[in-house]
This record gives sequence, C-alpha cells and structure tokens, in this order.
Amino acid sequence: MRQSQLFTKTRKEDPKDEVAKNAKLLIRGGFINKELAGVYSYLPLGLRVLNKINNIIREEMNGLGAVELELTALQNPELYEKTNRWAEEAVDVWFKTNLKSGSQLGLGFTHEEAITELMKDHVSSYKDLPVYAYQIQTKFRNEERAKSGLMRGREFLMKDLYSFNDSEESLNDFYDQVKGAYERIYERVGLGDLTYITFASGGSFSKFSHEFQTLSEAGEDTIYVCEEKKFAINKEVLDEETLKEVGIARENLVEKKAIEVGNIFKLGTRFSEPLGLTFTDENGEKRPVVMGSYGIGPGRLMGTVVETLSDEKGIVWPKSIAPFDLHLVWIPGEGDLAAELADKLYDGLTEEGIEVFYDDQVTSAGEKFANADLLGLPYRVIVSDKTLKEGKFELTERATRETRWVDEEELFALLK
Repeated sequence: MRQSQLFTKTRKEDPKDEVAKNAKLLIRGGFINKELAGVYSYLPLGLRVLNKINNIIREEMNGLGAVELELTALQNPELYEKTNRWAEEAVDVWFKTNLKSGSQLGLGFTHEEAITELMKDHVSSYKDLPVYAYQIQTKFRNEERAKSGLMRGREFLMKDLYSFNDSEESLNDFYDQVKGAYERIYERVGLGDLTYITFASGGSFSKFSHEFQTLSEAGEDTIYVCEEKKFAINKEVLDEETLKEVGIARENLVEKKAIEVGNIFKLGTRFSEPLGLTFTDENGEKRPVVMGSYGIGPGRLMGTVVETLSDEKGIVWPKSIAPFDLHLVWIPGEGDLAAELADKLYDGLTEEGIEVFYDDQVTSAGEKFANADLLGLPYRVIVSDKTLKEGKFELTERATRETRWVDEEELFALLK
C-alpha cells in the first residue's frame, strides 16, 4: 500500500476523551476511530491487524477439529427465559430492542442458548458427538463504564467456541486441548511471556474456570502469580481451599495487575438440560449433552498488545500481526533518483509477496520518522540521497531500534 493512497492521517496529540494508552495510540495512528464511548470502528490499518489476529485464532481452532459458523446478533428472549438469563436481575448488560409488534429481542452478549437450540436439529445420538463449533462475531454488552479503549467495549468482536460431548471425561480431554491452543495463540501474537493461565471462579457453571491473564499495570484484575509453575490465581478465588487445590503455598505467589485476554468454562449440562439438548447413548438411554464454552476477544487482544508492547515513541507490533512487514520511507532530495529507486524497491518487494507500506508522501524527514515510530511496523527501510551515495539501504528494526546498512540482496533475504 502507498501511504498517499490511505485516507487516514496520523495525529500528533492524544485524543482528549481517552484515558487508556491503547486507545490513544491506535487513534493517533489511524488504526481505529471512536464512534462513541465503548464503540470503535476499525480503519484500514487496524483492520489488517485485526484480520491477522483472527487468522491466528482460526488456525488454532481449526487445528482442534472445530468448524466455523456465524450465528445471528438478534436473540430470542424465549431461550434466555428458559435458562433464567433474560431478566435484568440475572444479566445486567443486555441491549434489548422493541419490535414494531411490541415484542422484544436481545442483542447477543454471548451465544450459549442460541447454539444449544441449534444443535437440537443436529444431535440426537452418541454417534453425532462430539461437536466443536466456533464463530468470530460481534457481541453487544451494555457496560456501565467503557473507559479502557478496545479492552472494554459495548460493541466488540469475540471468538466463542462451544463444545458438545457425551461425557465429562470427553469434555475434560477437549478442555485441556483448548488450553494448549490458547497458549499458542498468545505466543503467536507476542504475549506468550506475559500471559498466565489463571484459576478463576466458575460462577454457576463449575467450581473453577480458567482465565488467561496478561500482566499489565493497565489491567482491571488482580492476580497472584506463581513464576515457578507459570500459573496464577485470581484474587476473587484466593483462599486456603484454592491453594490446597493447586498445591502451592501463599508465600510463593506474587500480586500483579493483569488484563483478562481469554476464558474457558466447563458448562456441564447448565444449558443442555433447560433447553432439551439430549442424545441417546449406546444403551439406548437419553442423556443431556455435556458442554463447554471458550472465549477470546480479538479486539481486546489487539488493545493488550498495544498496552504492553508499545514504547514512548509509539506502537511496537509483533511481526505476526503487524499490518505490514516493512515501512519503506522515501526521503525527498535534490533529484528524482531516490524516488525512482524507492518505487523500484517497492515493486520488487511486493512482487515477492512482502507486505510493504510505502511512505511516498512529500513531507519532512522528521515527520516521516515520527509517523513510522508511531505506526510501529517491524522494519523500516530508508531510501534517500544519503543511501544512494552509500549504495545500500538504511534498515531499522522497530522493537530493538537497531540500525544497519544492507544491500538489496540482504534486505530481500531478511524479509522473506
């Protein structure tokens, strides 16, 4: 992409109505646009990042044998009444809308009820199980406070996976597989070293659930980390019983602030029983399907990367999710040779399948460098009158800020 073709512009100043670092930097860089509190649009650069995160998630979900679908945002109140989750006293984050007929619909904040009802048309025998289905779909939550940028929104994207098994043992096996897939996702997006699997409350579903928490002072959760075993306990469940359950002494835990970037639940028959999702087992007996649910917010992941990996100059994107591999920066000079070389290099790199963001705009070197630091692409290559004289390109790695001179062959080899 040529930067001159991009309609978005970077900003020098932070937006006045934002507190969270992720929102400030992403808005300044032109990755997202704030429509209203807790509601953000993804602009071209931001959408490229989001799509790469989604693709990593898809690869890991598909690797589990899960299949992708997309359910509706509009939800049937009758299903949620059967599970006692329609009333405001039970779920206080509903967005509800009135139809012209006078009846109500809900905007989905999650989809356990909807997918359980759907499975009644497709599961009747033990031979139909297991089923693992997921979606990456927009959710709506009427949050009282939306102040953390992409990390707490009223409209946001969620990957929600649902498992349907014939036994607790089968569910437990798949549950452990999902743990591994989640750990690989966080590793691949650049958060592996900072993210801990965390014991948390199972709510009305089970004794415990598991969260995935990324260490950050911007986090809303307090967790207690065991560095030796690479796991943590959420403050809400830290007691003697939990410590005994996980086999760790209190003095071996360190208090940290963290951002929840995923959670997994063993639902059991919490939804299958009230909604009538059953199967006939090998003995001809009807039994309720055993379920699990597993969530990750791709937008929240994107915000967490910015919160934890940025520096004082701007965003530092990991290579796996950066909108482009390389920021090619042309510095206007005395003649046309530098521009011609930059054009040629851009064409050559693009033909090799390397994703290049080409700053071909006629602006000052200082402005170009500041923009490049803010946008945070993994590599920056400068083409200028100075590099022409050297006969090489000036290459800077954003994460380390190391700069070196490379020829065209070295540059292509590095990026490929």
